[in-house]
Amino acid sequence: MKLRMRTRGTQGIASGRRTGTRMFAAAGMALATVTTVGGCALPGADIKVPAPTLSPLDSYNPNDPTPSETPTDEDTYSPEPENTEETFDPDGRDDVTGRNCDFSRSLGQFTYTVSITNPSSENTYSYDMVVNWMKEKPADGKAWGVHQRSITVGPGDTETYTAKYSVNWGNNYGPFSYSCQITRAEKTKL
Repeated sequence: MKLRMRTRGTQGIASGRRTGTRMFAAAGMALATVTTVGGCALPGADIKVPAPTLSPLDSYNPNDPTPSETPTDEDTYSPEPENTEETFDPDGRDDVTGRNCDFSRSLGQFTYTVSITNPSSENTYSYDMVVNWMKEKPADGKAWGVHQRSITVGPGDTETYTAKYSVNWGNNYGPFSYSCQITRAEKTKL
């Protein structure tokens, strides 16, 4: 940077010195500002540059096998159990089976073995049972006898009992036909 000064006699010299001094001071300040803003420091200034940090890509070594990713909780899927509510049908005849439909002439008694299986895994049911020994000939819809009973069955359990009906016909039975029917098995939750 060149500075030109003009002098005009004694007064000019004195004036020029003052002007030159001012100019040198202003030029020094401008130089310091430009040097600091430009990234260069004046001699003796202590500047620390941070060390570069490595990203995972910078640390890749082609000689090492790539580690396999471990699944996170978001990657694994396990379906939630379905909330299946048990259906309730008050007609429990589908829960009942019968066998050994019989009549004992010596005892004058109808018998029928009835088994009730509660399909629920949670609820206890009471079954209001009706068993009829029906006339087959003629099939007039009438019964020889009727048996009624209430049975309580726990969840998943099976209860078996023998339904009985006694008649007082004396010893004169003669030939007759009959069939065993479960006509009612109404169930209620307990």
